Amino acid sequence: MRGSIVAAAVLATGLALGMSALAQQAPKEHSMTGCLKKGTAPDTYMVTDVEGNGPKSIGIVSSVPNLAPHVGHKIEVTGTAVPPKDAEQDPNVPKAPHYMISTTCP
Repeated sequence: MRGSIVAAAVLATGLALGMSALAQQAPKEHSMTGCLKKGTAPDTYMVTDVEGNGPKSIGIVSSVPNLAPHVGHKIEVTGTAVPPKDAEQDPNVPKAPHYMISTTCP
């Protein structure tokens, strides 16, 4: 009986650690609010004057919605973070301390 309890505890700990590692690997969708500006290359965008304590600008790596009509507007962009080394492989992506793939933009 005691061996079963120990085995169950070890199994539960292993599952919890495995789930924690999975949660850290999958990029989480998050939202940030700021002013949408055009990037220097055609059809590129960035968000400046980002609200909150995080980065103050975001380079948009790609976007599902058409961002052009929202340039100059305060927007909330929702998407997933992109590691800088991946985002900066494309020389057209505006340089920023944070990069996102935009999935929604109201």
